[in-house]
Amino acid sequence: MAVQTATFEKTIRTLLDEKKYQTIKDVLVTMEPADIAAVFDDFGEERMALLFRLLPKETAAETFAELESEIQETLIRGFSDRELHELVNELYVDDAADLVDEMPANVVKRILAQADPQMRKEINEILRYPENSAGSIMTTEYVSLRPKMTVAEAITRIRRTGVDKETIYTCYVTEGRKLLGAVSVKDLLLAVDDDAPVSSLMDENVISVGTLTDQEEVATMLSKYNFLALPVVDTDGRMVGIVTFDDAMDVLVEETTEDIEKMAGMLPSEKTYLRSTPWDLFKHRIPWLALLMISATFTGLIITNFENALAAQVVLTAFIPMLMDTGGNSGSQASVTIIRALSLGELEFSDAPKVVWKEIRTAVLCGCALAALCFVKIMLFDRLLLGNTDITLMTAFVVCFTMALTVLIAKVVGCSLPMAAKKIGFDPAVMASPFITTIVDALSLLVYFGIASALLF
Repeated sequence: MAVQTATFEKTIRTLLDEKKYQTIKDVLVTMEPADIAAVFDDFGEERMALLFRLLPKETAAETFAELESEIQETLIRGFSDRELHELVNELYVDDAADLVDEMPANVVKRILAQADPQMRKEINEILRYPENSAGSIMTTEYVSLRPKMTVAEAITRIRRTGVDKETIYTCYVTEGRKLLGAVSVKDLLLAVDDDAPVSSLMDENVISVGTLTDQEEVATMLSKYNFLALPVVDTDGRMVGIVTFDDAMDVLVEETTEDIEKMAGMLPSEKTYLRSTPWDLFKHRIPWLALLMISATFTGLIITNFENALAAQVVLTAFIPMLMDTGGNSGSQASVTIIRALSLGELEFSDAPKVVWKEIRTAVLCGCALAALCFVKIMLFDRLLLGNTDITLMTAFVVCFTMALTVLIAKVVGCSLPMAAKKIGFDPAVMASPFITTIVDALSLLVYFGIASALLF
């Protein structure tokens, strides 16, 4: 895809230099809006505005919705009031609401001034819902049918109003805005009797979500049931909009990116990597780095406390990095697995006993295998090949026994903390690699020096 975008960009640059604007238009109309947006990203403000004006009205609106907010703002500032009026009213309501939500106040004022009264009303309706809720990502543009309509009347209504709707494949049967059921266009087209009422074809068991339902839960439901859209109802059961599959995909990408950033010990960022400045990256990375650096003080205190023991058995020092790394890796494996299962809705806090028991059994298998491998490595490589005669059988046993216990502790901690965080209302992704590694490092050192003190000193 990157190669294709680069090819389009090179072609358009050449055509711009030669001022072959009609040819550029012919090229752009063959491209998908998302690909056009990717090409726009590499042009300056003047050329970007020129290219945008070459697009057909509908394609321009779809392309605009795919652009980064910074580019959208740049284009808006260069639009005339007429151009902005045409663009805003061509956008789907949810895209227009996203645009208003992301723009600075002075730009928002101009956008709303150029929007038609009905569009302005629908934008404000969406914006009043809490961020990250179903209401905030829904669109109010859907096809509604009445239960007493005939099939022929329903098809006529779809033809008349469907052009302005975001999706027409699933139509919703309402009466007084009360959601009664859903019927697909396929069912209407294949109906034997054109005079049959829509109520005889509709599915009354409609899965819906509330306006305040978390957007991630909505996206998960769309993925689970393979729906193209999901109706959104208010507390009185009245239908207020739909969440479409494309919006759900955006939510899943956004939430997954946020989880990955948190699991890596960073604050979530709304900018893409290439659009982030070094200062942006610094601001998102330094808080966790500072916190983890300070928390590592406990590790240093443990080592200092056992300084005399280490002086007597200096050889033990060489195995500290291996034990800490193994513990951290083991904890990370467990935590990432559990965090992913929690995000997919596969696990609840009530499953904690089963999860811990499973991880204990896994830890025993992993710990024993690693301990055996570690023993072979210490005796063959460290003692025989490197000639370190300070390593005795008892030293090897202490290291290997610590290894097995460290894996056990790490996996129990790694699976328990994310579930506990979820229970008390924190994001489980916070309890990932950096945080768990710090805890496991301290615990593994305590176990190591405790065992060594009991058996070697």
